[in-house]
Amino acid sequence: MRLSTGLMRVFQPMAMAVASLIMAVSAHAQLVTSLKIPKKMHLTGEPVAVILSVTNHSGRELVFRGDGRFPWLHFECTDGSGHSIPASGSAAFAPMKIAAGQTMAREIDLGSMFQLERPGSYSVSATIQSPLGDGRAYRTNRAHFVQSPGRSLWSQKIGRGGSGRTREFRLLSFTGDSKSQVYAQIFDHSTGRVVRTFPLGDAMSLRKPVATVDRQQQMHALFMTTPSIWSHCVIDTQGRMVERNFHKLASTGDPRLVISPDGSVQIVNSQPYDPKVEAARRATIRKLSDRPQML
Repeated sequence: MRLSTGLMRVFQPMAMAVASLIMAVSAHAQLVTSLKIPKKMHLTGEPVAVILSVTNHSGRELVFRGDGRFPWLHFECTDGSGHSIPASGSAAFAPMKIAAGQTMAREIDLGSMFQLERPGSYSVSATIQSPLGDGRAYRTNRAHFVQSPGRSLWSQKIGRGGSGRTREFRLLSFTGDSKSQVYAQIFDHSTGRVVRTFPLGDAMSLRKPVATVDRQQQMHALFMTTPSIWSHCVIDTQGRMVERNFHKLASTGDPRLVISPDGSVQIVNSQPYDPKVEAARRATIRKLSDRPQML
């Protein structure tokens, strides 16, 4: 059957459109992307880790890299109202090579790229520039997370020498996706931004965590981790963990932080406890119990 000229004029654009659609779908299927956030609940200021996965179905090795003007990877973060979150700086991503048929995953901290300093709901997606030379860009799914201010347990402002600048130590309690944890947070009043927020460990609610500052401008935090074990952490003004040790209950009551006349901080009413030494001791006991009894 022969088609009239008029029908040919109608079918030609349709055929071209269908062919273009098939090519687009085929090209899109060459790369499969996904974005996941393992931890949905975060304390405001702590790192927000996202995992970007890219699967290469192109049949050849691909190298993702920027072209000097634009990066090969770009993230967009919005709050619960759909407003874009300002970037805290320009992010640079190292090139990524993926062999044919392979999947590559990369973990990225959103807190290092965006000003995520307010509690609330957020969503994020990523755009990947195609290395196939087709000028395409692939956008991932949107992943969601929530930031909470936590509960304040203690805080103390400290001066930084003769600069007139102040920072603030904060001890916070936060129950995220599962366990209740104690967090340390350092806030810089000169910049109005959080320097660092990080967990110190799981904590039991049977005793309230306590904290103080020593003569070296270091924060000491003491909290219960098990009914008989307490954790003692020392943190400096940069948010670095200087020291961590453990203490067992003594016969005179709960362990306590005590400031000496020279400004140093001591733990009293406790017995030092080393988990590694205890594990080795238990292993020795098990080995001895495995020996057959002498007849």
